[in-house]
Parts: sequence; structure tokens; C-alpha cells
Amino acid sequence: MSNKIIVVGGGAAGMMAAIIAKKNGADVTILERNNRVGKKLLATGNGRCNYTNINLDIENYHGKNPRFAYSALANLDVYQTMDLFEKMGITPAIEDNGKVFPLSFQSSSVLDILRYEIEDLGIELITEAYVVKVDKKKDFIITLKDNKRYICDKLILATGGKAMPISGSDGNGYTIVKSFGHSIIDIFPGLVQLNLEGNIFKQISGVKFSGVARLYSMDKLLIQDSGDILFTNYGISGPPILQISRTALEYMRNKSPVELDISIIHSKSQYELADYLNKRFNYMPKKHIGEALIGLINKRLINPILQEIDLDRNKEVHKLSKKEIYALSNILTSWRFNIVGSQGWGQAQVTAGGVNTDEVDPQTMESKLVEGLYIVGELLDIDGDCGGFNLQWAWSSGYTAGMYASN
Repeated sequence: MSNKIIVVGGGAAGMMAAIIAKKNGADVTILERNNRVGKKLLATGNGRCNYTNINLDIENYHGKNPRFAYSALANLDVYQTMDLFEKMGITPAIEDNGKVFPLSFQSSSVLDILRYEIEDLGIELITEAYVVKVDKKKDFIITLKDNKRYICDKLILATGGKAMPISGSDGNGYTIVKSFGHSIIDIFPGLVQLNLEGNIFKQISGVKFSGVARLYSMDKLLIQDSGDILFTNYGISGPPILQISRTALEYMRNKSPVELDISIIHSKSQYELADYLNKRFNYMPKKHIGEALIGLINKRLINPILQEIDLDRNKEVHKLSKKEIYALSNILTSWRFNIVGSQGWGQAQVTAGGVNTDEVDPQTMESKLVEGLYIVGELLDIDGDCGGFNLQWAWSSGYTAGMYASN
């Protein structure tokens, strides 16, 4: 008796689900709305495809119930993922923070080997197939925008969320799952650049530095991360900003105040830096403060920082008061900004929120409401930190659904 499975969505989770189901003997078709599969995959890891992370922990996942991810991540763990990809042709290169890339450092390598596998296994791939409706009688009846219909025994939904709509993620999957009675935990952009309040950003747009980003709510530290930070004309970007953005937006959605605290110089405390500045300025007593900071911080930051603490850039450093030096050391180690929003779905790397995981079996990814319906990847209320964790969730949840749907 044949088992006909249709996978809606040819992203990371969908391709993995299809490959595993086909290897397990099922008759598999992928319906992909774009003219080719894996569009979003090409953009991951700045085009280098950070496809997993050896430091993976359940703490890297978020949602109403992050522990939902346990079973799928155990069904296909990080090392099994690396092994699976190595057998398909991807030699792993492990970088800082446990990030794993293909040794070619090209996202296209990962996509190419998956496309080859799909072709080699004889999986039917139908592109430009936009699903508008799914009905369930005995079988699933899938209707496309052009009125074509497909019928299957089991259906795997891997449509993605709403992040990066240019890749085809328009939130259509939520409409389909809601038609089956599933509930959606409110969605919002995750791993996204932040908009900040202030009028200095056009002056400092493009300034990049290695620093620490901290998020506070009413002076309570919520989360922090360090690495390359970039000022932009709307506010701020860089891996540490993406990492803390989910928490920032979650608090803002709950109408809780949040503040961003940036250390431009993080190798010294405020007091250590004040001592160092005194020593530095003793070497150059006649220099104006605007000149005396050159070589310590990016030149383009000097004026905005001095304006922020109301310090005349033409003041000679030997005339600086103790209070002014402390103000300077404070802003360099702890510059506070109000967050007013984000760059939205267009720039977001992942969707936070999604299908309520209480309604899905964590062991199999099968819906608890509809027999034969499997929900995977970003469509579910599970999202990961920056660094390969979201792709691992895609591989593991897709693998799990492919395995159980084909049994």
C-alpha cells in the first residue's frame, strides 16, 4: 500500500522531510511556491550557510514551551546532522562559538547537494505551486492558486513563517493551519536590527566596533551579547543586536520599557577607563578633547559622544574636571539608547511565535487535532538564537516529520 506524502514548502525543513520520507519508501511530492527551492537557505550565514552549531543547548531555543524541541533535536542531533550532510558531500568547518559551515563557505553548496538528493531519489518537485486551500476528507485535497489539485494521505506543512518575505514566507502557512483549528501564538520578527531614538545616527551610520550590547528593563539586566556592532542610519545592527532583539521586541509587545546599553570600550570598567583617560590626557595636556580621543575610538563617534555629554570638543584636556572625565568614561562603557522598534519582517531572519506546540506531538511533529498532518520548522512556536540553531531546528523537525509520516 503506497503512502503518498505531500510537503508544502521547499525550504530547509521541507527538503529534509521530503528526503527522509522518500528514503523511507514513501511516494513524495514537494510543492514550492517559488521558481526554485531553498531561496532563504542561500541567504543564511551571510551567504556562507552556518548550518548547525556544536554548542547547541535547549537554552538556545525560545517560544511558549522551548522544551517541545527536545525530542526532534534528539531524533537528529548536531553530530548526526553533520554526518548526514558529510555523506551528501558537505565537509564541515567549525568556527568560533561552535558554528558549523560547509568548508566551501558557500550556502549554494548546501542547497546544491540537497537539490541533487531530491533529484537522485526521484522526489517529484513542483515549483510555482502556491497553495491557497487544504481540505481533509479521507485524504488531504490541496488546491493551488491556478486551481490545480493534489491529493495525499499525509501532509507536511513546511511553509516557514513571515521572516524574509522576499524568500516567499508570507505567513500563508498560518492560514492553512488555522483552517484545521490550530491556534497561533502571536508572531513577531526575531533576529532583526533595532531602531533607536535619536538624531545622531545619520552621522555615525557605518561605524563598526567590537563591543557589548546589554538589554535592560527598569535597570534589570535581561540579556547581553558581545561581538561586532554596527551603527546604521535607523539605529543599530550586528550579531549581538540580532541576538538580543527577540527579548527586546517581546518586552515591547508586552508594553514593558526596554533600554539598550552599549559598551564601545568593554575591556575596562568605567572607573578603570577614567584612570586610563587621566593618564592618557597627561601625555597630551594641550590637545583639545576632540583630538585627544583620536586613536582611542572611531573618529566619527567623537563629536556625537561629546555632544551627548555636553562637552565642548575644543576644550583642552588639562582643563577637564573629574566630573567630565567620569561622564566620558561612563558613556564609553555604558551608552544608553531607547529602542523604538525594529527593521521588521523584511530584514528579520526568523519568526518568533507560531503554531501552538501544545497542539502538536513533539515526538513525531504530527498535529494532535488532525491525523496525518505534520507541522515543522519556523511555522511552529519555536525559534532559535543566531548561530545555526534555527537551521538545526529545521533539519531536526523536518527529519522527524519525514520519518514518522513515512512509517
